[in-house]
Amino acid sequence: MPPPPDLSLVTGATGFVGSAVARALLARGHRVRVLARPNSDRRNLAGLAVEIAEGAMEDPRSLARAVAGCRYVYHVAADYRIWVPDPAPMFRANVEGTRNLLTVALEAGIERVVYTSSVATLGLVAGGSADEETPSSMDDMIGPYKRSKFAAEEVVRELVRERGLPVVIVNPSTPVGPGDIKPTPTGRLIVEAARGQMPAFVDTGLNIVHVDDVAEGHLAAAEKGRIGERYILGGENMALAEILAGVAQAVGRRPPRLRVPHSVLFPVAVGAELAARVTGRAPFVTLDGVRMSRKKMYFTSERASRELGYTPRPAREAIADAVAWFEANGYLK
Repeated sequence: MPPPPDLSLVTGATGFVGSAVARALLARGHRVRVLARPNSDRRNLAGLAVEIAEGAMEDPRSLARAVAGCRYVYHVAADYRIWVPDPAPMFRANVEGTRNLLTVALEAGIERVVYTSSVATLGLVAGGSADEETPSSMDDMIGPYKRSKFAAEEVVRELVRERGLPVVIVNPSTPVGPGDIKPTPTGRLIVEAARGQMPAFVDTGLNIVHVDDVAEGHLAAAEKGRIGERYILGGENMALAEILAGVAQAVGRRPPRLRVPHSVLFPVAVGAELAARVTGRAPFVTLDGVRMSRKKMYFTSERASRELGYTPRPAREAIADAVAWFEANGYLK
């Protein structure tokens, strides 16, 4: 009788990228265990033949139970928000939670860990595309999310240097597609544009990639990635005007034509954040978001293509799939 398939633990599988990784593993015939908080929203796990290990990144005992018997760990979980009233919980989840899980993985003798970082930790190239070696520092990080992911990558590299952690780092760019239940900040942008609620735009740009291609990149990193190495999992560099045009085409609307200067948005963001502190609801525009939009966040996935065989689909397909999923799930009403 053949041995059972390898068991992989996926953290963050109730979320956007993590659920895509879980689906990709199942499609390849892997057994999948997911870490989930007892009160988590599990819509993204519906219909998936996964084992659920209840626990939390702040609870090392639950993490030890979750990794037991696993061959691979995909650490995708992260607190991803552009604005938070208090950054401390974000740092506990993204930095200390990462340290807790990877320490437990080391002690359990896990064969390979794939750590999901972000292009947010990388430097930018004016007029060009950044790669894995583009220098950056904590001073370059705008907002608590970027700072927390930068600090978490430092924890990962420290464990590689000092304890030989067998980890490969992947840096997704801006994933879009099915399963964005929150939705993410980019998903919110797509929803608002699809509803016709975005009459104007700023001159900025993002690297857009299908979430399922990011998931395939995770599996390729586990199979072919070099220990301690970074791999950007991106798609196409697109100006925000192009992204909005793609959304408009998918829903049969006219894209917005009015370009707004960044300087106009600063006072709007100040007011939105003040209101958010009163209402407790996330602001529709943030100061950190405006600051980030002053630069085009363009990247190249050439290393992942060369070493992992990574081949993302056209970004307009990703945008169309995202719009179709949001529409099918009632977000565009």
